[in-house]
Amino acid sequence: MAPMAQQAPSTHPVAFLARRAAMALAAAAVLGGAAAPAAYAADGADSAPAGSAKKLPEGLYGTKDPQYDGVWRQSLALLAQHTVGVRPAASAVRWLVGQQCADGAFTAFRAEPGKPCDARTMRDTNQTAAAVQALTALGGHDETARKAVNWLKSVQNDDGGWSSMAGSPSDANSTSVVIGALAAAGTKPESVTSKKGGKTPYDGLLTFRLGCDVKEGERGAFTFQLKGAAANADATAAAATGALGKGFVVAPAGGAADTPVKPLSCKDGKADGKADGTSDGGRAGAAEGGAGYLVAQLDKNGHHLPSAMPGQEKQPDVGNTADAVVALAAGGHRSAARQPLKWLEKNASAWARQNGPAAYAQLVLAAHATGTDPRSFGGTDLVTALNATGPEPAGTTPGKDARAADTAGDSDGGVNVWWVIGVGLAVGAGIGFLLSGRRKKNDL
Repeated sequence: MAPMAQQAPSTHPVAFLARRAAMALAAAAVLGGAAAPAAYAADGADSAPAGSAKKLPEGLYGTKDPQYDGVWRQSLALLAQHTVGVRPAASAVRWLVGQQCADGAFTAFRAEPGKPCDARTMRDTNQTAAAVQALTALGGHDETARKAVNWLKSVQNDDGGWSSMAGSPSDANSTSVVIGALAAAGTKPESVTSKKGGKTPYDGLLTFRLGCDVKEGERGAFTFQLKGAAANADATAAAATGALGKGFVVAPAGGAADTPVKPLSCKDGKADGKADGTSDGGRAGAAEGGAGYLVAQLDKNGHHLPSAMPGQEKQPDVGNTADAVVALAAGGHRSAARQPLKWLEKNASAWARQNGPAAYAQLVLAAHATGTDPRSFGGTDLVTALNATGPEPAGTTPGKDARAADTAGDSDGGVNVWWVIGVGLAVGAGIGFLLSGRRKKNDL
């Protein structure tokens, strides 16, 4: 599911977001080109070589080093469980709450939560926004969520958007995940304005949209950042959902609702139709144009999105494909989401097993958004698999079904889980979650 503009891959700063950290570490191991941190060993799990393993904190999901994605994967796991009626273990919720800094922010992982955060603590808007969505859905953590939202507001950029790291240029992915958090917490994103310029999150998000002044195949897409702007499928999936005011959890459309996708149409160099000038400031049209771009990319590549990692362009990107399914579902494009969903059912199980809780959660949320049973997803029970990555759940919520409409406690939306690159560099530099710069692809 996925959080910054970039220049060419060879010159981008290491920056990426917490979400794909676990996936990135796995990819690094496969490619053999990056030094990943030592794995943590969970009770009952296979241990790392003697002297190199550390015990996982109680309540944490996954068995890999949480340095880069602890809060991210925990938040997605808790949120996905809640969405399908599973009540997470109290220890899992306590771990997430305990990761918050006194100022309301979250970082990827605090090994010593009892030690106060200081100026060196790498606070991250994506981790914080993910935690807000999870804790708001679970309920009973109003003060924790309120402090987190206030911190997010305090680091809003003048253009109305956010970067993963406060003070850096805004990007489409980070802005989208914060929009989802604001909506989940009951704050209208359009009411949150920058101190200088009075720009809203939607103002910031729409600046990343590519219009009629780019080549036809990129129209309607979003770029990750303005610098080195290029169509980016990952950013487009995030923004198409965020523009609709939705977060990670998207309620499945009921009845026979099925909105045809209408790609951005240009006439005399200007957008033709509802793409601009609507009562919502063009948000619906921007989401529609983004959906059109995603469908074109999915159709072009056999119903999935390709990897943007250098040298892996012919490999599928399962995570971004799942994000695209959520984005299409958010726009009511049920038919358009059908084929990529079927592709996921056939091809995503091995990927999820390799990448753990965040990957399983992402697939659960894609299934939920399309009204598909996550307990029978291409022959895999995603819910059972997700539960097995963490502490034993406390129980289930009677009458709650993954295919039912959202309850009041659910956050609405589905933002990207984005890829991560430069893992070895990030680790070597002591950067927590590829986050100190979070490198992002900008070539899809």
